[in-house]
Amino acid sequence: MALKDILNFFSPKDKTFFPLFDQATHKLTKLSEFLHEATNATKEEREVYFNKIDELEEHIEKISHTMNLELSKNFITPFDREDIHALMSAIEDVSSNLQEASNRIRMYQVEKISKSIRKITEINLEACQLITESVKELKEMKDFKNVFECVKKINKLDRKSDSVFEKAISDIFENETDVKNIIKYKEVLASLDKATDKCKSVARVLEAVAVKHS
Repeated sequence: MALKDILNFFSPKDKTFFPLFDQATHKLTKLSEFLHEATNATKEEREVYFNKIDELEEHIEKISHTMNLELSKNFITPFDREDIHALMSAIEDVSSNLQEASNRIRMYQVEKISKSIRKITEINLEACQLITESVKELKEMKDFKNVFECVKKINKLDRKSDSVFEKAISDIFENETDVKNIIKYKEVLASLDKATDKCKSVARVLEAVAVKHS
């Protein structure tokens, strides 16, 4: 048995940090799911989704606060304290940017949801599902193959989002004549693309943890 496996065997099982990560990632996936559903709903139906998104974003903020309190109280952590803080902060950033996109659709009273907006919400949903999966894989701190695979997929999704975003912005300036609509679509798309960037930040932390403990 390798030294790493022996240390893992005798290390106490974490009952604090990973349960909080589980809560946060599952709520994040649900939030991204509601946002994608909102972009496929009628304008009248969207408000219900927006309210749920606000609630979930607030829950994730509270989990982040609890995580910081636990870091100040607990001497033993499942992996480096700075990585725990960075991972939770990055998850919170994804949530915040998705909520911002939701808020902009609501605030600007966007009538017609473009295909590019729907596409990036779909990309974000897939990225958030991968974050949930990779955090679950990280829990055992043993085989990191699936974590690395999830990281690779999230990075690919980020490139895909950038491509959709750039084409969408180009199309808006080429075809849209109403200045208000240009601003509306540009702001919503920017928040969504930034959320995908933050998913990549989560992936970067996950990869760093996996490398350290491989």
